[in-house]
Amino acid sequence: MLGPTIDTSDDTTFDDVTLKEAIFHFIVIFWKVLFAIVPPVHWGGGWPAFCVALSFIGIVTAIVGEVATLFGCVIGIPDAITAITLVALGTSLPDTFASMTACKNSPNADSAIGNVTGSNSVNVFLGLGLPWVIASTYQETRGTWYKTPPGDLGYSV
Repeated sequence: MLGPTIDTSDDTTFDDVTLKEAIFHFIVIFWKVLFAIVPPVHWGGGWPAFCVALSFIGIVTAIVGEVATLFGCVIGIPDAITAITLVALGTSLPDTFASMTACKNSPNADSAIGNVTGSNSVNVFLGLGLPWVIASTYQETRGTWYKTPPGDLGYSV
């Protein structure tokens, strides 16, 4: 033999991959390659990995927001409705899958209930409270009051 031998004793072959799995793999290959450049967490105490991952989250968030805006424009729905439905769905689905995984892997429902209540609390308190704190603090430094237009918040919540 001229080259190294290949161990073919493994039972997994290309025939075991379904068409659905292969198509999904090729659809997400861009994201797999992109996120493969996140440095290992043991470098620099994890800070380089954290910074790169955080920047990727910001980039993906901007892309999702822009795609949702364009999609809403194409089908003729206002930005507020697009944000409430499409973007909120995108932020809630990971929580749903995390709760589903917690239910399957836990002998009781404690972790799933903790995930649901915790994620909703964070979404409401940080999603509404933090922008208000930032906006009111900024407006106070300028010597003016922060005013929320009437009717907008109740409908959005």
